[in-house]
Amino acid sequence: MNVSKGDVVERIARVLAGQRLSANADGSSTSAGSQVDASWSDHVDDAVAVLRTLREPDARMAAVGDPEVWERMVLAALPEGHR
Repeated sequence: MNVSKGDVVERIARVLAGQRLSANADGSSTSAGSQVDASWSDHVDDAVAVLRTLREPDARMAAVGDPEVWERMVLAALPEGHR
């Protein structure tokens, strides 16, 4: 199983920034990498909101895994004070 070396909140925030900036998504920049690097931290609150929503797995997720383990993993990913 692959395990990311990057912080999940930063990874989500970078995806959200890229979605808004990149022409490959909803943005207009054909080369958004440096803009994402400069602005991903503006999307941390949104990333935390996504993770907070994911604390509880849906029925399909729970059917193939352990919901308690999932919740502990997501809670561990949330920054202190956001659990």
